[in-house]
Amino acid sequence: MFKRNDPSSSPGIPSVERITTVLGVGLVWQGFLSGSGGVRIEGAFEGQIALKGLLVVGETGKVTCDNVRAVSVIVAGAVKGNISAQKVEIRSTGRVWGDIVTTAFATEEGAFLRGQIRMEDAVDLGLDGATPPAIIAPPIDPANPELSKG
Repeated sequence: MFKRNDPSSSPGIPSVERITTVLGVGLVWQGFLSGSGGVRIEGAFEGQIALKGLLVVGETGKVTCDNVRAVSVIVAGAVKGNISAQKVEIRSTGRVWGDIVTTAFATEEGAFLRGQIRMEDAVDLGLDGATPPAIIAPPIDPANPELSKG
């Protein structure tokens, strides 16, 4: 009787990017974040980010990276570092200290940016070869192997 609208079957309508991982408020993380899918950061992150998906820095989120690389980036918190993405949005509560390279840019009134925006026809994010650096295990003390565990 009623036909249900299925957005995935409609031509020309892209699927909505979804958040699959959350770094919650109060958490502090250092390292290399890579992969596909959506990530929301509400805590603090320091290191490298290379995502084949959506990165959301929530209002309580603080990210410090030399260069954030993701398909889409939404900033409602603080980012210290450069951003390379296909789409970048800075919300009214968002603060960015760094340069942005993107194909699509949006901002809300009240957003803060200290840096430059460079618009390109296409942005090569280099995400195909994004692999985390090798993890080096601590040396093992043969006299006491329990002390060698990290």
